[in-house]
Amino acid sequence: MSTASIAAKAVLKLEPEDYRILETIENQTQKYQYLPIEIISNTTSIHFQTAKHHLKLLQKKKLLSYQSQPYEGYRLTTAAHDTLALKELVDKNIIEKFGKPLGVGKESDVYDALAPGGAQVAVKIHRLGRTSFREVRRKRGYTAQHSDTPNWHKQSVVAARKEHIALKLLAPYGMVAPGPIARSRHILVMSMIEGAELYRYPAISNLKVVMREILDNIRLAYQRAKIIHADLSPYNIILQPNQHILIIDWPQYIRIDHPNAKSLLERDLKNVLDFFKRRQKLAVEKALAYVMT
Repeated sequence: MSTASIAAKAVLKLEPEDYRILETIENQTQKYQYLPIEIISNTTSIHFQTAKHHLKLLQKKKLLSYQSQPYEGYRLTTAAHDTLALKELVDKNIIEKFGKPLGVGKESDVYDALAPGGAQVAVKIHRLGRTSFREVRRKRGYTAQHSDTPNWHKQSVVAARKEHIALKLLAPYGMVAPGPIARSRHILVMSMIEGAELYRYPAISNLKVVMREILDNIRLAYQRAKIIHADLSPYNIILQPNQHILIIDWPQYIRIDHPNAKSLLERDLKNVLDFFKRRQKLAVEKALAYVMT
Protein backbone atom coordinates (compact mmCIF):
# COMPACT_ATOMS: atom_id res chain seq x y z
CA MET A 1 0.00 0.00 0.00
CA SER A 2 1.35 3.44 -0.92
CA THR A 3 2.04 6.02 1.76
CA ALA A 4 -0.68 8.22 0.23
CA SER A 5 -3.20 5.39 0.55
CA ILE A 6 -2.17 4.86 4.17
CA ALA A 7 -2.64 8.58 4.77
CA ALA A 8 -6.04 8.70 3.05
CA LYS A 9 -7.33 5.95 5.35
CA ALA A 10 -5.75 7.50 8.44
CA VAL A 11 -7.40 10.88 7.87
CA LEU A 12 -10.81 9.29 8.41
CA LYS A 13 -9.87 7.33 11.52
CA LEU A 14 -7.49 9.35 13.67
CA GLU A 15 -8.64 11.04 16.86
CA PRO A 16 -7.94 14.67 17.82
CA GLU A 17 -5.25 13.50 20.25
CA ASP A 18 -3.50 11.70 17.40
CA TYR A 19 -3.32 14.89 15.36
CA ARG A 20 -2.02 16.86 18.34
CA ILE A 21 0.77 14.30 18.70
CA LEU A 22 1.62 14.29 14.98
CA GLU A 23 1.66 18.09 14.79
CA THR A 24 3.83 18.32 17.90
CA ILE A 25 6.40 15.95 16.41
CA GLU A 26 6.25 17.84 13.11
CA ASN A 27 6.91 21.16 14.86
CA GLN A 28 9.96 19.75 16.64
CA THR A 29 11.57 18.19 13.55
CA GLN A 30 14.37 20.78 13.43
CA LYS A 31 15.35 20.14 17.06
CA TYR A 32 15.00 16.38 17.37
CA GLN A 33 15.50 13.50 14.99
CA TYR A 34 13.31 11.48 17.35
CA LEU A 35 11.11 13.40 19.78
CA PRO A 36 11.20 12.03 23.36
CA ILE A 37 7.92 10.77 24.77
CA GLU A 38 8.19 13.11 27.75
CA ILE A 39 8.25 16.17 25.49
CA ILE A 40 5.34 14.82 23.45
CA SER A 41 3.29 14.31 26.61
CA ASN A 42 4.14 17.73 28.09
CA THR A 43 3.61 19.69 24.87
CA THR A 44 0.28 18.07 24.00
CA SER A 45 -0.95 18.05 27.63
CA ILE A 46 -1.81 14.39 27.19
CA HIS A 47 -1.08 12.15 30.18
CA PHE A 48 2.15 10.20 29.72
CA GLN A 49 0.55 6.74 29.65
CA THR A 50 -2.25 7.94 27.37
CA ALA A 51 0.28 9.53 25.04
CA LYS A 52 2.28 6.31 25.01
CA HIS A 53 -0.87 4.38 24.04
CA HIS A 54 -1.59 6.74 21.13
CA LEU A 55 2.03 6.62 20.01
CA LYS A 56 1.98 2.83 19.84
CA LEU A 57 -1.21 2.91 17.75
CA LEU A 58 0.24 5.55 15.41
CA GLN A 59 3.33 3.41 14.99
CA LYS A 60 1.13 0.42 14.17
CA LYS A 61 -0.65 2.53 11.53
CA LYS A 62 2.79 3.24 9.97
CA LEU A 63 2.59 6.93 10.80
CA LEU A 64 5.50 6.95 13.25
CA SER A 65 8.89 5.30 13.47
CA TYR A 66 10.37 4.48 16.88
CA GLN A 67 13.78 4.30 18.53
CA SER A 68 14.50 2.86 21.97
CA GLN A 69 18.15 3.94 22.34
CA PRO A 70 19.73 6.18 23.54
CA TYR A 71 16.22 7.33 24.54
CA GLU A 72 12.65 6.46 23.59
CA GLY A 73 11.43 8.71 20.84
CA TYR A 74 9.32 8.96 17.71
CA ARG A 75 9.47 10.68 14.34
CA LEU A 76 7.01 11.07 11.47
CA THR A 77 6.99 8.71 8.54
CA THR A 78 6.29 9.85 4.97
CA ALA A 79 2.72 8.63 5.43
CA ALA A 80 2.35 10.88 8.50
CA HIS A 81 3.46 13.94 6.53
CA ASP A 82 0.89 13.01 3.87
CA THR A 83 -1.77 12.56 6.56
CA LEU A 84 -1.24 16.02 8.04
CA ALA A 85 -1.37 17.67 4.62
CA LEU A 86 -4.46 15.78 3.49
CA LYS A 87 -6.22 16.50 6.80
CA GLU A 88 -5.73 20.23 6.29
CA LEU A 89 -7.09 20.03 2.74
CA VAL A 90 -10.13 18.07 3.97
CA ASP A 91 -10.74 20.49 6.85
CA LYS A 92 -10.63 23.44 4.42
CA ASN A 93 -13.16 21.74 2.11
CA ILE A 94 -10.64 21.53 -0.73
CA ILE A 95 -10.93 17.78 -1.24
CA GLU A 96 -13.52 15.29 -0.06
CA LYS A 97 -12.47 11.92 -1.49
CA PHE A 98 -9.02 10.67 -2.45
CA GLY A 99 -8.81 8.61 -5.64
CA LYS A 100 -6.53 6.56 -7.84
CA PRO A 101 -3.01 7.36 -9.09
CA LEU A 102 -2.78 9.40 -12.28
CA GLY A 103 0.99 9.17 -12.50
CA VAL A 104 4.06 8.26 -10.45
CA GLY A 105 7.32 10.04 -11.21
CA LYS A 106 10.78 10.29 -9.74
CA GLU A 107 9.96 13.37 -7.69
CA SER A 108 6.17 13.37 -7.31
CA ASP A 109 3.00 11.28 -7.29
CA VAL A 110 -0.25 12.56 -8.79
CA TYR A 111 -3.69 11.29 -7.78
CA ASP A 112 -7.20 12.21 -8.71
CA ALA A 113 -9.59 13.36 -6.00
CA LEU A 114 -13.06 14.78 -5.61
CA ALA A 115 -13.76 18.24 -4.29
CA PRO A 116 -16.95 18.97 -2.33
CA GLY A 117 -19.66 19.11 -4.98
CA GLY A 118 -18.13 16.31 -7.03
CA ALA A 119 -15.61 18.18 -9.20
CA GLN A 120 -12.51 16.16 -10.09
CA VAL A 121 -9.16 17.63 -9.13
CA ALA A 122 -5.53 16.53 -9.32
CA VAL A 123 -3.52 16.09 -6.12
CA LYS A 124 0.25 16.30 -6.59
CA ILE A 125 2.42 15.00 -3.76
CA HIS A 126 6.01 16.19 -4.06
CA ARG A 127 8.55 13.47 -3.21
CA LEU A 128 12.03 14.94 -3.54
CA GLY A 129 14.75 12.54 -2.48
CA ARG A 130 13.51 9.44 -4.28
CA THR A 131 16.22 10.08 -6.85
CA SER A 132 19.81 10.46 -5.70
CA PHE A 133 20.75 13.65 -3.91
CA ARG A 134 23.33 14.45 -6.58
CA GLU A 135 20.70 14.32 -9.35
CA VAL A 136 18.14 16.42 -7.46
CA ARG A 137 20.78 18.93 -6.46
CA ARG A 138 21.98 19.21 -10.07
CA LYS A 139 18.46 19.87 -11.36
CA ARG A 140 17.08 21.97 -8.52
CA GLY A 141 18.98 25.09 -7.55
CA TYR A 142 17.10 25.60 -4.30
CA THR A 143 18.74 22.53 -2.71
CA ALA A 144 22.29 23.77 -3.30
CA GLN A 145 22.28 26.15 -0.34
CA HIS A 146 21.56 23.34 2.11
CA SER A 147 23.82 20.69 3.58
CA ASP A 148 24.78 17.43 1.94
CA THR A 149 22.11 15.68 4.01
CA PRO A 150 19.05 17.83 3.36
CA ASN A 151 15.65 17.37 4.92
CA TRP A 152 13.87 15.92 1.90
CA HIS A 153 10.42 16.61 3.28
CA LYS A 154 11.33 20.26 3.76
CA GLN A 155 12.66 20.37 0.20
CA SER A 156 9.40 18.82 -1.03
CA VAL A 157 7.48 21.59 0.74
CA VAL A 158 9.69 24.15 -1.01
CA ALA A 159 9.02 22.49 -4.38
CA ALA A 160 5.26 22.48 -3.83
CA ARG A 161 5.34 26.13 -2.77
CA LYS A 162 7.36 27.12 -5.84
CA GLU A 163 5.07 25.25 -8.21
CA HIS A 164 1.99 26.80 -6.60
CA ILE A 165 3.48 30.27 -7.10
CA ALA A 166 4.28 29.50 -10.74
CA LEU A 167 0.75 28.31 -11.48
CA LYS A 168 -0.71 31.42 -9.85
CA LEU A 169 1.57 33.60 -11.98
CA LEU A 170 0.40 31.80 -15.14
CA ALA A 171 -3.31 31.59 -14.35
CA PRO A 172 -4.37 35.17 -15.31
CA TYR A 173 -3.03 34.79 -18.85
CA GLY A 174 -4.86 31.70 -20.04
CA MET A 175 -1.73 29.59 -20.02
CA VAL A 176 -2.29 25.90 -20.75
CA ALA A 177 -1.11 24.78 -17.31
CA PRO A 178 -3.04 23.24 -14.42
CA GLY A 179 -5.11 25.75 -12.49
CA PRO A 180 -3.90 26.22 -8.90
CA ILE A 181 -6.49 25.44 -6.24
CA ALA A 182 -4.69 25.04 -2.91
CA ARG A 183 -1.51 23.85 -1.21
CA SER A 184 -0.81 22.18 2.12
CA ARG A 185 2.80 21.47 3.01
CA HIS A 186 4.21 19.28 0.19
CA ILE A 187 0.84 18.62 -1.48
CA LEU A 188 -0.56 20.75 -4.29
CA VAL A 189 -4.18 20.60 -5.49
CA MET A 190 -4.74 21.59 -9.12
CA SER A 191 -7.37 21.38 -11.81
CA MET A 192 -7.79 17.91 -13.29
CA ILE A 193 -5.05 16.53 -15.57
CA GLU A 194 -6.17 14.26 -18.41
CA GLY A 195 -4.17 12.78 -21.26
CA ALA A 196 -0.63 11.43 -21.57
CA GLU A 197 2.87 12.83 -21.87
CA LEU A 198 3.92 13.83 -25.37
CA TYR A 199 6.72 11.25 -25.55
CA ARG A 200 4.16 8.45 -25.27
CA TYR A 201 2.66 9.27 -28.69
CA PRO A 202 4.45 7.50 -31.59
CA ALA A 203 2.48 9.67 -34.02
CA ILE A 204 0.59 12.93 -33.72
CA SER A 205 -1.92 13.72 -36.45
CA ASN A 206 -1.92 17.51 -36.07
CA LEU A 207 1.81 17.84 -35.51
CA LYS A 208 2.25 21.44 -36.67
CA VAL A 209 -0.70 22.64 -34.58
CA VAL A 210 0.62 20.93 -31.43
CA MET A 211 4.12 22.31 -31.91
CA ARG A 212 2.80 25.82 -32.53
CA GLU A 213 0.62 25.63 -29.40
CA ILE A 214 3.64 24.64 -27.31
CA LEU A 215 5.71 27.53 -28.68
CA ASP A 216 2.83 29.97 -28.21
CA ASN A 217 2.53 28.99 -24.56
CA ILE A 218 6.25 29.15 -23.89
CA ARG A 219 6.05 32.65 -25.37
CA LEU A 220 2.99 33.52 -23.28
CA ALA A 221 4.76 32.45 -20.09
CA TYR A 222 7.80 34.50 -21.07
CA GLN A 223 6.05 37.63 -22.35
CA ARG A 224 3.12 37.90 -19.94
CA ALA A 225 3.87 35.94 -16.77
CA LYS A 226 7.60 36.76 -17.07
CA ILE A 227 8.71 33.24 -16.22
CA ILE A 228 10.47 30.28 -17.86
CA HIS A 229 9.66 26.65 -17.15
CA ALA A 230 13.40 25.72 -16.99
CA ASP A 231 12.83 21.95 -17.12
CA LEU A 232 10.59 21.54 -20.16
CA SER A 233 10.61 18.33 -22.20
CA PRO A 234 8.18 15.86 -23.84
CA TYR A 235 7.93 14.26 -20.37
CA ASN A 236 6.00 17.18 -18.87
CA ILE A 237 3.90 18.27 -21.82
CA ILE A 238 0.53 16.51 -21.76
CA LEU A 239 -1.49 15.91 -24.91
CA GLN A 240 -5.09 16.00 -23.73
CA PRO A 241 -8.03 14.06 -25.22
CA ASN A 242 -9.14 17.26 -27.00
CA GLN A 243 -5.70 17.36 -28.69
CA HIS A 244 -4.68 20.54 -26.85
CA ILE A 245 -1.58 20.53 -24.70
CA LEU A 246 -1.08 21.04 -20.98
CA ILE A 247 2.32 22.01 -19.59
CA ILE A 248 2.92 20.58 -16.12
CA ASP A 249 5.72 20.38 -13.49
CA TRP A 250 6.65 23.99 -12.76
CA PRO A 251 8.63 23.89 -9.46
CA GLN A 252 11.89 24.80 -11.20
CA TYR A 253 10.54 27.88 -12.93
CA ILE A 254 12.71 31.00 -13.04
CA ARG A 255 11.91 34.62 -13.73
CA ILE A 256 13.09 36.15 -17.00
CA ASP A 257 15.58 38.41 -15.18
CA HIS A 258 17.45 35.34 -13.88
CA PRO A 259 21.16 35.40 -14.93
CA ASN A 260 20.74 32.10 -16.80
CA ALA A 261 17.31 32.87 -18.24
CA LYS A 262 18.30 32.85 -21.91
CA SER A 263 20.30 29.62 -21.73
CA LEU A 264 17.56 27.82 -19.80
CA LEU A 265 14.90 29.03 -22.21
CA GLU A 266 17.06 27.84 -25.09
CA ARG A 267 17.43 24.44 -23.40
CA ASP A 268 13.63 24.19 -22.98
CA LEU A 269 13.13 24.96 -26.66
CA LYS A 270 15.81 22.49 -27.74
CA ASN A 271 14.25 19.71 -25.64
CA VAL A 272 10.89 20.32 -27.30
CA LEU A 273 12.17 20.81 -30.85
CA ASP A 274 14.37 17.70 -30.66
CA PHE A 275 11.18 15.69 -30.17
CA PHE A 276 9.72 17.10 -33.39
CA LYS A 277 12.89 17.29 -35.47
CA ARG A 278 12.40 14.07 -37.46
CA ARG A 279 8.94 15.17 -38.53
CA GLN A 280 8.96 18.96 -38.42
CA LYS A 281 12.17 20.99 -38.46
CA LEU A 282 12.47 24.36 -36.75
CA ALA A 283 15.73 25.99 -35.70
CA VAL A 284 16.16 26.69 -32.00
CA GLU A 285 17.45 30.19 -32.85
CA LYS A 286 14.28 30.99 -34.77
CA ALA A 287 12.07 29.64 -31.96
CA LEU A 288 14.09 31.61 -29.37
CA ALA A 289 13.60 34.83 -31.33
CA TYR A 290 9.86 34.14 -31.58
CA VAL A 291 9.50 33.59 -27.82
CA MET A 292 11.59 36.57 -26.74
CA THR A 293 10.20 39.22 -29.14
